[in-house]
Amino acid sequence: MRRAILLFSLLLLAVACDDMTEQPKPKPYSSRAGPAETPSGTVEYGEQPLPAPPVTLALLQRGQDRYRIYCTPCHSELGDGHGMVVQRGFPPPPSYHIDRLREAPVQHFYDVMTDGYGAMYAFADRVQPADRWAIAAYIRALEYSQNATIADVPPEQRGALP
Repeated sequence: MRRAILLFSLLLLAVACDDMTEQPKPKPYSSRAGPAETPSGTVEYGEQPLPAPPVTLALLQRGQDRYRIYCTPCHSELGDGHGMVVQRGFPPPPSYHIDRLREAPVQHFYDVMTDGYGAMYAFADRVQPADRWAIAAYIRALEYSQNATIADVPPEQRGALP
């Protein structure tokens, strides 16, 4: 009986082995293999990431639009960290209005969106670099809007305030 089991196991092992070189696939250097397509948004090794663009109204509007899509579920419209996800029991992210984040460079927000930070996962595969810069600029504007004083408004524009 043992001999039959051993013989059957060896037979099964011999049948199960396959020559992996005979698979229907293009080989790297064959004439059938075309050039590999590079995914969009890929940064080549040694290439610098997209630099911060100048802040314009269009950039801030794009940032607001992307912020509402990707950030408000956790950070809320105000950036205070009390979004809908937090109201459902998830831990709150820090408010953008604390001193540490108001003093952080805009690059910090871009890097956090790219690499993640703490409980926040990376958004590099969801948000394009230009949109990350737009969101970072909008976060900075959001911080200014919540902490502005009359002294921050140019004198010639103070008359337009209610």
